[in-house]
Amino acid sequence: MSDGVPVELVGVRIELPSNQPIVLLKETSGTRYLPIWIGAGEATAIAFALEGVQPPRPLTHDLLKISLEALEATVTRVVVTEMRDGIYYADLVLARDDREITVSSRPSDAIALAARTDAPIFVSPQVLEESGVEIRDEEEEDEVARFRNFLDTVTPEDFESV
Repeated sequence: MSDGVPVELVGVRIELPSNQPIVLLKETSGTRYLPIWIGAGEATAIAFALEGVQPPRPLTHDLLKISLEALEATVTRVVVTEMRDGIYYADLVLARDDREITVSSRPSDAIALAARTDAPIFVSPQVLEESGVEIRDEEEEDEVARFRNFLDTVTPEDFESV
């Protein structure tokens, strides 16, 4: 059984005009994107991992990664499994001693951990079919420019009240 469609983590974006953060996944061998609305804390965690920012103390996702390493477990993959009632669901697949363990997770938490462990990310074909969107290249470039501007101006203090 396939885990689904492989995707790459493009990054975190801010949806305008609501200023709601989204994580953006792109179909590896296609043109569809999957935007998932997430919280500010998770957006920060994913952006920090993508930018290689090392906070002075471990964030929650760093702590989970350290804990898994201490238990000699690895993250083998993340699978966005379904969307039900407007909410995405994901599985975090861990391995230890030739045994796989699947843990239900919010996609944002699973993706934040995948970004720290280089674990592959997949999306179920049904989710990508129902919720995936096509983004033309010029729109993507505009989004990337806005995201880079956001990263250039955002500080950890901007998220303290969240």
